[in-house]
Amino acid sequence: MQEKNIMIVGVGGQGSLLASRLLGHLLQQEGCDVKVSEVHGMSQRGGSVVTFVRCGDHVYSPVIDRGEADFIVSFELLEAARWMEYLKPGGKIVTSTQQIDPMPVITGKAAYPENLTEKMQAAGVAVDALDCLTLAEKAGSPKAVNIVLMGRLSHYFDLPRERWEDALAAVVPPKYLELNRKAFQLGRNA
Repeated sequence: MQEKNIMIVGVGGQGSLLASRLLGHLLQQEGCDVKVSEVHGMSQRGGSVVTFVRCGDHVYSPVIDRGEADFIVSFELLEAARWMEYLKPGGKIVTSTQQIDPMPVITGKAAYPENLTEKMQAAGVAVDALDCLTLAEKAGSPKAVNIVLMGRLSHYFDLPRERWEDALAAVVPPKYLELNRKAFQLGRNA
């Protein structure tokens, strides 16, 4: 398989680690050498969380440098904008349109930037922005944003839906599997 570099970015508690496990499991089942690296900021306090997922025939390092990411999957718009310099030319940002105020915005020391999707597009970045929170709620839980995003990301991989669903069954606890299947389908079909 051609090497792919995927960054999953968000705020602590949004489920980026489950998303990276799902993606890592799926790619490993496809016969890829997969490396996953989790970089935590102040994740317990709503800080930035970044996960690198790299796959290919032979992957020696889990780290993705600036200008190397094929995809940035973002749970939140400001995180997408914060990490876009890691995207390679021709890469794509797949993002939820959700906005989570960082601490400077909460304390009133800064304002949440406006029109981030348009600003990223004006910078020449291909952005696939989707209201994942509404779709996750429709699936049954606002916590399923991560799986809605994985459903959306699945559009850009030449793999059958069934392979993604098999990976879901392997990494999601059985009592949450049906909800996550719904979330995946809503993201995939959006």
